[in-house]
Amino acid sequence: MKAIAEKKKSQNIPEYIIYMYQIEDLIRAYDFNKEEIKKYVISHYPITDEEKEATWKWFESISASMLDEGINEKGHLKVTQQFVSELAEIHWKLIKTDKTYFEHYQKAKPHIMHLVIEAGDDAPANEIQVCLNAVYGLLLAKLRGREIPSDMAEATDAFGNVLSYLNWVYFYDQEKNVRDN
Repeated sequence: MKAIAEKKKSQNIPEYIIYMYQIEDLIRAYDFNKEEIKKYVISHYPITDEEKEATWKWFESISASMLDEGINEKGHLKVTQQFVSELAEIHWKLIKTDKTYFEHYQKAKPHIMHLVIEAGDDAPANEIQVCLNAVYGLLLAKLRGREIPSDMAEATDAFGNVLSYLNWVYFYDQEKNVRDN
């Protein structure tokens, strides 16, 4: 699980964010009982004992951070949300400068607005958070075997295109910064 998170973080930031949301929800589902997480989750993973120990420590660290940040019932880790903020900054820059991105965004925008209006006062802080929440919600619905309405599937496809483009630019910018330094 730790290795999965590290791989996603190095290759796909939106997937990493959603994966971390899953981990937070898993920890909450086990009511922060690390022994049960070790027994019912980590022990069943097909990894070496050394990797299980590293994963156990990773879960302990995440649990401690969640409790420290007061997000034991809802919310997300600040370190994860920093990535959301970075993607949102890229989003606002690209809307003004990148025609291809703007076209992806225009296809997603009606769905974003619909979800923002539907959420009312509980609407996420930015449009990228809306996209991430929708994709995560779709994932949860699929895991629970729920039927996905066609309009929601269409919306998450549009959100996926936006997030994929942002991911590409994020890593391009990272690589460019390394080359320039």
